[in-house]
Amino acid sequence: MIKISTFLSILLFAAAPQQFFAMHSNSTYNNEINLAQSKNDTAKSSEKTFSFVFAKTAKNKKNITVRQPLPFSEKMGYGFDFNTASNVSFNSDGFSSNKPVYFSVAVPEGNYQIEVVTGSTEKASDVTIKAESRRLMLTHFLVEKGHKATATFNVNVRNIKIDNQTNISLKDREKEILNWDNKLTLEFLGEVAIQSIKITRKDNLTVVYLAGDSTVTDQDVEPWASWGQFITNYLDSNVVVANYAYSGSSLSSFKGANRLKKILSEIKKGDYLFVEFGHNDEKIKGEGNGPWESYSNLLTEFVNSAKEKGAIPVLVTPTQRRFFNENGTLKETHGDFPAAMRAVAQKNNIALIDITKMTTDLYETWGDEPSRKAFVQYPANTFPGQVKALDDNTHFNSFGANEIALCVLKGIRELDIPLKKQIKKETPDYNPKKPNFISSWTLPMSARFEIVKPDGN
Repeated sequence: MIKISTFLSILLFAAAPQQFFAMHSNSTYNNEINLAQSKNDTAKSSEKTFSFVFAKTAKNKKNITVRQPLPFSEKMGYGFDFNTASNVSFNSDGFSSNKPVYFSVAVPEGNYQIEVVTGSTEKASDVTIKAESRRLMLTHFLVEKGHKATATFNVNVRNIKIDNQTNISLKDREKEILNWDNKLTLEFLGEVAIQSIKITRKDNLTVVYLAGDSTVTDQDVEPWASWGQFITNYLDSNVVVANYAYSGSSLSSFKGANRLKKILSEIKKGDYLFVEFGHNDEKIKGEGNGPWESYSNLLTEFVNSAKEKGAIPVLVTPTQRRFFNENGTLKETHGDFPAAMRAVAQKNNIALIDITKMTTDLYETWGDEPSRKAFVQYPANTFPGQVKALDDNTHFNSFGANEIALCVLKGIRELDIPLKKQIKKETPDYNPKKPNFISSWTLPMSARFEIVKPDGN
């Protein structure tokens, strides 16, 4: 297993050893960092702003001025993270890089609006931005040399705390991922030119909560990916996604880990709860289990709990596994679980997105061989340390995850819910019978990766 803490040492574009620089000091900011790191922090301030300006000569007392590539430190509470400080060059109006760069800021739990000013007098920029565990926020944001532009997006930052007595239970593999640390991390990829970053606490956003398994979760490292971390790129600045899904989960284990309890402690009127389970629920055997008993009962509990809070539940049937019959049709591996979810939706008048049907159409349209390009299927030695081929028919790569996200968006557009109006206008209509192909996929891969597959199948 390739440890996340040592990821850059084995990258093809490994960075040189990081250099340490004298750090800018700001007492007000340090107070906020102490607040963020406090285990008992329950602050719910309506707006709190952190502003960073990057430039050798910048002078602005209203902002935190960063003039050199400062490595992140817990004492300071911000800086270039994961040994990428040495990838950064500073100029008169910002920092630039053509290698991956991470910038982290310690902030309290909450929802934040991020404003990033990109561009440079010295070079054109073509930046892709991901947040936390590789949530896609901005794709190929182009700015010509001599110009600048502002990109705005929202990021959910959370911790495991529910109240003074109760926490979410994390799996051991989750304890090191970016979603569950005490900071907000932005990842910059491509031809990067950044002038400033403004981070503002926002408590009035519509929150889309996601409950699900490995096909939904924010996969922390390449080459694994799920639709929950791509749908973030298609929703407007009034919406933020809080993805509580995790690999290997079923409805019962999700509830048992207090994740539903955490969601219900925060969800408010007008928010959404998307629920997609099935892959792991199918493995639970014994009396009282199965699609028409425990699975249906728990689905009903999840959606009714959200409705009681004034939120809008949406059921999402499970994504298909990639298994083909000899005649080119897809094998049905989920049994009665999709039908059971459809029945729960109909009985309780709950919105439903039939991803099982859409992914059936999607994979069959691609066909057996082309569909491999949407999954984690790579020959040996594609990645450093990968001595065996990766051959996964359940988990997606970034291209495949994005296609599933487009299927979910199609489902949202077909529902009578306000969220469909908050899909970005430039998002194209999608038809799984006329899918995209990997030949048109240009998203830069993240720097961090792991060859061990996620839990669940």
